[in-house]
This record gives sequence, structure tokens and C-alpha cells, in this order.
Amino acid sequence: MAYLQLNFQSEYLMGNTTVSVVLPDKARGLTPKEFYSQEKKYKVLWLLHGTFGDHSDWVRKSNIELYACERDLIVVMPSALNSNYANWPEFSIGFNMYDYLTEELMPLIYGWFPASEKREDNFIAGLSMGGRGTCVYAFNHPEKFAAAAVLSACPRNVDLLPKQEPNMWKRTQGSIKNAGGLEKYLDSYENTWKILGEMAQTNRLPRLYFAIGKQDMFYDAFLSFQEYAKELKLDAEFEIIDGYSHEWRFWDLTIQHALSFFGLDDTGAGNPY
Repeated sequence: MAYLQLNFQSEYLMGNTTVSVVLPDKARGLTPKEFYSQEKKYKVLWLLHGTFGDHSDWVRKSNIELYACERDLIVVMPSALNSNYANWPEFSIGFNMYDYLTEELMPLIYGWFPASEKREDNFIAGLSMGGRGTCVYAFNHPEKFAAAAVLSACPRNVDLLPKQEPNMWKRTQGSIKNAGGLEKYLDSYENTWKILGEMAQTNRLPRLYFAIGKQDMFYDAFLSFQEYAKELKLDAEFEIIDGYSHEWRFWDLTIQHALSFFGLDDTGAGNPY
């Protein structure tokens, strides 16, 4: 497997940024010239980190490189700071993370690497804040992804946050201010609860997988969202696993479940023997 840390100056993030990229292995039996000159395009997983994390989290704390190698899969892991995968034009001289992924990083990966641009070959997943980011991208750009996996996260009903999740409501204040007030926030791309309600029956959404540990601090919010999804008759898969909280052992387990949900089964490609 090739593991790259790509540093470049981003127009949308207004400065240098780092992306981790996992690329498929050369198959045994092929010469380097045969492998590296072929025109094959690989499927891509856009994999998002959580709060306090960066591009290196998934590589350092899970076995994603192994899972990608077994599936002949490219994995792209950007750094998002604590942006909630939103645009923050008033932060420093601008940090527009929402636009960066689709308008800059995706064209870069498709242009520089053997990555397929086809919707059916692109998938997105993330944990915690990255799970919320996954909802933002999957719901607002359904034409770009065949399926999405949301781990230890879910859309929230903002109207209920002050009473049900005061800490999350407090954290949301920055996003509300950034959007220009509550009304504008509720009508923005960040309000995935509303967007999902509008799109649930359109047949435009990617296939959706949601997973949470039963001991996770967001478990009650997940159950509330699951009830909302039932009301919407949302076609999605939900998984609750006992014995896990908000932790890497859970995310390492469920990213494997997500890959299977995506239809990316282990092909044995990563086994050199």
C-alpha cells in the first residue's frame, strides 16, 4: 500500500493544508511498469475525522490502510480543524471547508490520482464531527456519492437542542453566528435535519448507514433521529452495538461494517501470499 501525506496551498482554506491518501498496492505478478502505467480507475472513500482531529487520525488509530488494501480502494482523509465541515469566511482570512472538499480537493484527487469520478465509485464516511460532515456532504451533494456512513453522529432537530442537548446547543452557537443568525442557519446547508426531511422520498439520496455505540454520549439523540427517520420512511440502515462508547474501537469496527454496506467486500488484494 502507498500512504501519502500531501501538503499543498489551498485556495479555499487560504493556506497550506495536509491530506492523507491511501493508494492501492501493486498486485504480485505485475511489473512496476505494467501496474503504474495502467489506466485503471479506483473507487474512492472520502473519510472524515472528528473534533480535535486531523488527516492522520484514521491512519494512526484504526486499520483503515489494511482495509483499503484488501479492497483495492483509494482513501482520502482531509484536515478540517474544528470547522464542523462548514465554511467560516470570518475565521482568520477565511477557512471554507464545506466548499474545499467538493470544489478543490475532489478535482485534485481526480486529476492527480487514478481515482474514479463516477458517483457509483465514490463513498463518504466520518465519525462524530466527521459524521455530521458526512451528512452535510451526502445530503447537499447526493450526486457525488453512492453511499454514506455516519458513525457516532446524526442530524439534530435544532428546535429541541436547548432542552435535550444543552452542550450541543452551546456548541452550535458559533455555527448560528457564522451563518448570520438562527433563521439563516435553519435555512442553510448545515441544517441536515430539515434537508433530510425534504429529500427523504426523492430517491436522490445516497444509500445511508448510521451506527452508534449503546454507551455513546449521543445515544439518546441517535434514538430520536431514528424515530424521525421512521416518520420520514427513510430508506437507511441503523446499527446499535452494545458495549461501545464514543471510541476508536467502535469506529474501527464500524468502518468495516460500512465498507461492507458500500459493497466493498474484501477481495484479498492486500494479501501478498
